[in-house]
Amino acid sequence: MNALQWLVEAFTAHWELPGGQTLLVREVVGNVFGLASALGGMRRRIWAWPVGIIGNLLLLTVFLGSILTPEHSLPSLLGQAGRQVMFIAVAVYGWIRWRRAGDGGRLTPRWAPAGARVGIVLVLLLGTVALTPVFRALGSWDPVWADAWTFVGSLLATYGMAKGWTEFWLVWIAVDLVGVPLLFSSGYYATALMYVFYGVFTAIGFVVWCRAHAKPRIDTLMPDPRTTPAVRGRE
Repeated sequence: MNALQWLVEAFTAHWELPGGQTLLVREVVGNVFGLASALGGMRRRIWAWPVGIIGNLLLLTVFLGSILTPEHSLPSLLGQAGRQVMFIAVAVYGWIRWRRAGDGGRLTPRWAPAGARVGIVLVLLLGTVALTPVFRALGSWDPVWADAWTFVGSLLATYGMAKGWTEFWLVWIAVDLVGVPLLFSSGYYATALMYVFYGVFTAIGFVVWCRAHAKPRIDTLMPDPRTTPAVRGRE
């Protein structure tokens, strides 16, 4: 088997599920990278950004389902695909910003200004309204508004993480509440199940960042008393 054939087979590897549904191996692998990135983000580790980018690249190929792998009959979720591109772009920004924080990128979490909080809510609502007809015209899976909601919410949450705003965890919860039913209905079971887990994980992450905001040396639920690195953040 030559290298090109191996890559093609790895790209199209899948499991057949009951009911004629298909589970792509790269969807599972992409979500594993996403989970690793989320864990790194909760602990404020700079490696969370490049690990997340790898997962985003894999999931980008997954959500362009009917375009890249039409034989598997998975619908294209253009909002989900577009947000992977957005994730990569914002991850580069976050990677640079966290590197500037010092001590391996472990910045100090902070609450977003009042104006930023209002802006997050307005952008989430207005952005969903604005993008819904765009995604519908492009042929995204119904309900199209849910695809637009997850796209805009993911953009805001990732940007909030890059800024070090603790509220970004709450935005992720809002994304998960809409994203889970959408993904189950469109047949992306691995990602949907991962979103269910993320819903619990984001609640824990919010608590961890709240504690780290009050005591910057805390970066886990059970911090190691042997390690007390100084944490410095920059606005």
